[in-house]
Amino acid sequence: MIRFEQVSKSYSHKKVTVKALDNVDLQINDHELFGVIGESGSGKSTLLRMINTLERPSQGTVKVAGVDLMQLSEAEQRQNRKQIGMIFQQFNLLYNQTVNENIGLPLRLNKTYDQKRVQEVLDFVRLSEKGEQYPRQLSGGEKQRVGIARALITQPKILLCDEPTSALDGQNAYDIMELLRKINQTFGTTMVIVSHELTLIKQLCNRTAILEKGKVLETLAIQKEQQQLQFGTYYERVRESLG
Repeated sequence: MIRFEQVSKSYSHKKVTVKALDNVDLQINDHELFGVIGESGSGKSTLLRMINTLERPSQGTVKVAGVDLMQLSEAEQRQNRKQIGMIFQQFNLLYNQTVNENIGLPLRLNKTYDQKRVQEVLDFVRLSEKGEQYPRQLSGGEKQRVGIARALITQPKILLCDEPTSALDGQNAYDIMELLRKINQTFGTTMVIVSHELTLIKQLCNRTAILEKGKVLETLAIQKEQQQLQFGTYYERVRESLG
């Protein structure tokens, strides 16, 4: 379980204090597909980076499985990150390395490289024959599959997805969404999916937090018959605030 308890995060920019997160309280359950949706600048990515300790809260606590992440030593934080995979909007692949080498990078860094494991993950993301190709030879959807395979190679308990489909066209975006669903169903992986894309959140997630200017406006359980009403109400409120 992931818990945010009265978490705030402030930055200083040109002598002006910017509050990225403002007194956030959240609970994300084990094995859940949890969405975080909001406009650009709402604090989505900052919230995500708190979970793998790449950002530290200015106040409040972030706990995973009951452990306060900010109380961990640097060595313990590094160990904790091994339990957490990350999927990026722009894939973040090394273009001078093959697909096999990109996927195996976390294992090489941990000195636990296993080519059999790399091939198993390649098979799972349906790129069995692409191992010796380079990223420049792949489509956008295939590049994201490589990114997902790299995130899976360490068998993480938590998968953080930062705009995982926004760089893809319709069919590729749908295929990646279905792959994320398959990961959750197969491995029970807890997923936190940050996006501004309403369709992705509606179709994939069990619940979602709506962020605006660093605040959680509300957390919604996504029920198929109520989706349009719930999210329509949110966007009406956004239009009113901008009008």
